[in-house]
This record gives sequence, C-alpha cells and structure tokens, in this order.
Amino acid sequence: MKQKSPIAQVWELGVSGHKQIIISVILALFGVLAGIVPFACASKIVVMLTGGSRELSRYLLYIGLGALAYLLNTFLYTGALGISHKATFKILKEIREKALAKLPKLPLGTIMEMKSGRLKQVIIDQVESMETTLAHVFPEMISNIGGFLVIWIYMFAVDYRMALLALLPFPVGMTLMITVFIGYSKNYARSVEVTSAMNDSLIEYTGGIEVIKAYNQGNQSYATLRERCVANASFFYNWMKECKGNIYAMIIAPTTLLSILPFGWMFYDNGSLSFEGLVTSIILSLCLMGPVLAVMDFVDTLAKLGTVVDNVNSILKAKEQDHQGNESFDGKDEDIELKNVGFSYTEGQDAVLKGISLKIHAGTKTALVGPSGSGKSTIAKLIAGFWDADSGSIYFGKTDTKKIPLARIYDRISYVSQDNFLFDDTVMENIRMGNRSATDEEVIACAKASGCDEFIRNLENGYETRVGGGGAHLSGGERQRIAIARAMLKDAPIVILDEATAYIDPENEALIQEAVGKLVKGKTLIVIAHRLSTITDSDKIVLVNDGKVEASGRHEELLAKSPLYKSMWEAHIGVKRGEVA
Repeated sequence: MKQKSPIAQVWELGVSGHKQIIISVILALFGVLAGIVPFACASKIVVMLTGGSRELSRYLLYIGLGALAYLLNTFLYTGALGISHKATFKILKEIREKALAKLPKLPLGTIMEMKSGRLKQVIIDQVESMETTLAHVFPEMISNIGGFLVIWIYMFAVDYRMALLALLPFPVGMTLMITVFIGYSKNYARSVEVTSAMNDSLIEYTGGIEVIKAYNQGNQSYATLRERCVANASFFYNWMKECKGNIYAMIIAPTTLLSILPFGWMFYDNGSLSFEGLVTSIILSLCLMGPVLAVMDFVDTLAKLGTVVDNVNSILKAKEQDHQGNESFDGKDEDIELKNVGFSYTEGQDAVLKGISLKIHAGTKTALVGPSGSGKSTIAKLIAGFWDADSGSIYFGKTDTKKIPLARIYDRISYVSQDNFLFDDTVMENIRMGNRSATDEEVIACAKASGCDEFIRNLENGYETRVGGGGAHLSGGERQRIAIARAMLKDAPIVILDEATAYIDPENEALIQEAVGKLVKGKTLIVIAHRLSTITDSDKIVLVNDGKVEASGRHEELLAKSPLYKSMWEAHIGVKRGEVA
C-alpha cells in the first residue's frame, strides 16, 4: 500500500482546520488572478507609449486598474495567510492533543522507557516546526502553481511559440535542483537523528552532573557531549556543501529573457509577432518563473514535514494496550494468576519471561526473589498493567486482565518501587496524589503511619515544603517514605513493593517495615526484594531464574529443596554478618 504524502497525513490529523484552509486557498487563488492584472496593464501602457498614444484617460484607466488589482492582490494574500495561520494553530493544537491523549493509552513501561528529551522534541519542538510550512504551503503553494499556469496560459494565448520558449531555461535549472533533492528526505531524517542525539547527551550530562563530579568524570562525560555537538555541526556543514546546485538553479531558472528576447525580436522582425505581443510576452516572462521557484522552496519544507510527520506518527500509531472489555475488578478477594505468560520488551529480542505460571492468593504475602535480570520486576509490572503479556494470560479472579479497563486495574493496585517519582510540588500534594480527594488531616495521618511526620515537620515549611524536581531536595530515604505514605493513602487492595526499602538506612528500616505492615494489612502483597531476611515470613516465596519459576514455597521449604535459594540466602546472611562485624 502506497504511503500517503506528508500533506495528506497532516490533513487527516488536523480536521479542525479544514474549513479555514479551504477558504484561505480560495482567497489566495483569487489573489493570484488579481496579481496578473498589473502586468497586463503594464504591457498595454508600454504599447501605448511606444505607439505615441496621447489619450490620458486610457493611461489613467490602466494605471487605476493595475493599482486596484495590486491592492486587491495584497488584501487577498494577507487575508489568506491570516486565515491559514489561524487554521495551522488549530491543527497543531489538535495534533498535540492527540499525541498527549495517546500517551496514557500506551503501556506505562513504554512511556517510562521513552527519553523525556525525545518526547519534548517531537510533541513540542517538531510539531512547532510544522507551523511555517502548514501556514504557507496550502495557500502559497497552490496559488503559486495556479499563478504559473495562468501566466503561461495567457502567454500561450498571445503566442504559443513565446510561451514554449519561456520554458527553455527551466529544465536546466530544475536538473541542477533535482541533484540537491536526491536523498534530501534521508539527509533531513539524519539531521533530526544527530540533533536528537546531541539533545539527549546534553540532558544526560546536565541531569547526571552530580555523579559526574563525584566520580571526577567531567572530562570524559564532556568529551561525549562535545563529540555529539561536533558531529551535529559537521553533518549540517557537509550537507550544506552538497546543496550548491540549488544556488545555480535559482540563477538559471528565471533567465527567461535569454530565449524570449532573441527569438521574440526575430518573430517580430519577420512579421509573425505583433509589437504588442512581443512586449506582453517580455513582461509576462519576467514574472513566469517567480511562482515556480516559490513552489520549489516548498520541496525543502515538505521533505522536513515528512520526517516530522513520521516522528509524530511513531507516537500516534504506537501499539496500545488492548483492554476493550468492561469487566469489573474488586481486587480485595480475588486471586491473581499467571498462566504460561511470555514477554519481551522489544519485538524480536529474547524473551524476558518464558512461560511463567503462578498463582497468588488474595490477602497473602508473596515474595518474588532471584538473581538480577531474572524477570522479577517484569512479573510485577505485568500484574500492575504496565505492559500486556505477549503470550499467555493474567487473571484477576476468573477474569482475564485484558477484559478489565486499565483505569480499574490502576485504581486497585498500589505500586511502590525503588525509584518513585515526586512532583515539583509540596510534600502535602505529593502524598495527596494517592487520593486527590483526601483532606489534609488524612494526608498527615498517613504520613504519621509511614514514619514521615517527624522529618516533614523539620523541613523549612513543613508539609508545604516544595520537594524540587523529582524530589531533588529530599534524600533517597525521605522520598521513599513519602512514596509509601502516598500508597497508604491510596488504600488499594493489592500492593506491589518493588525493592521499596532499597534506599532506607538501617536506623529507619524497622520503622519503615512497621509502616509497610500497616499499609498491607488485610491486602494482597507482592514483594520483590534482594534482602531475603525481609521476606522470610512470606506465605509464598517464588524463585525466578532466567525468566522461569524455578521453585516456590515457604522459606524453610526452599532452603531444603532449592540449591539456588540456599546459596542466595547464605550469601545474604554472610553480608549481614559482615555488616554487623
């Protein structure tokens, strides 16, 4: 199936601007017709002057007619651009709204893996770059094509030979221009790639400046950033060097007089062309190629538009999670079951999970343990609805999760990881994210229950202290405790703790464990932990290795029957003894 042109794709995306775009094109076309009149009047005046006419009224008539047509052309052109700009801003708004509306429909894991720099570049910067193209391409490109055709048809009516001769320089100029545009789309796509790499490197460098300084890696990290900046500049420099043909094309294409003057004089001299026809052909030929060159300018912008549209479509056409059903999900008394679940993060790559089958009974504590990269967190994220399984099924009770709307799944699961995000807002509002309707008293009660109240009150403005972007003004342990308080406030029947106490210092670990105990009381708890001593009381421990369930049971059972679990336990106990020593 042939891919639609960028303009056709934008036309489909920006339905809200259709009516205004059509009006702008009509106005622009009438403006083109009005713009031809001054040239026709000028040719009449030249003929009258050379013919010795002294009728002032005729001169005034053509002058007035030309001036009026010029004003009408200016008015219609300005009006067409004004309307097309308004339509363009509507279209850009609609495209951005569609992109932002699409993001929540994508797997949460996919969103988390996307670089924020890329999302910003596509949705903000690249969509914004479409403004000039869209605002001008519809009225100007169409009107310029129409202008060229009207002028050429007029010349053809005067003398077909002159009309054909006026086109002679055009093929030469266009041949030179075509050499520039061969591979243009590929080059522009590459330009977006190198610019994106530079932006990503800049964001990474500034975001990780603390680590860079702490490990004295400034020179090496800056070298990477500098390398990408130089690569960006070098690419554009070399690309522009390849575009010399465009300059020659712009010089040669408009030289219509090179063919019109000698042949026109010859036709006039042998009597096959009237003097009026010669003058009219000369004047019209001077404005014939202007519209064509203006259209050629849009080839550049249309190539850029194609790349931008592809990037926007990479978001708009990304695979959504398929949860079209409307089944209910209480979560409180419903078991969770995975049946032969397989999953890989990227199509074509090795599977992370390979036929996982697992049942988690409601109201119990289940721990997922295993070596790093074994698939523990992936299982938890699939249960939380971050992705859908590639194969197999996940059930809540007797209902396949794909028949349950994602919003219902999210409402009934609290997910606390080791990298919880805090918004650049107050402590109070960050905790209240767990339940937007909660009162201040309820927020404070959850903070006390999670062991946050004391350190929060010691902050500069207490609960009204802003935590900074990502919680930068707080320590890792403080951020984690606020995340746990937020989860307590949500009061979901299923709680998933993915290394939730990773950043907690030993002095506060007992306090946090107590807070977690209150959080999960009477709920279904799924814990992922490397500190095996924190999950020995679990109702079930599931040992995951290489994407498969290797063993399951209580702590004592696994020590007896699983060599891998026993070796992990002994290694953990050895570390703890070393800490005590």
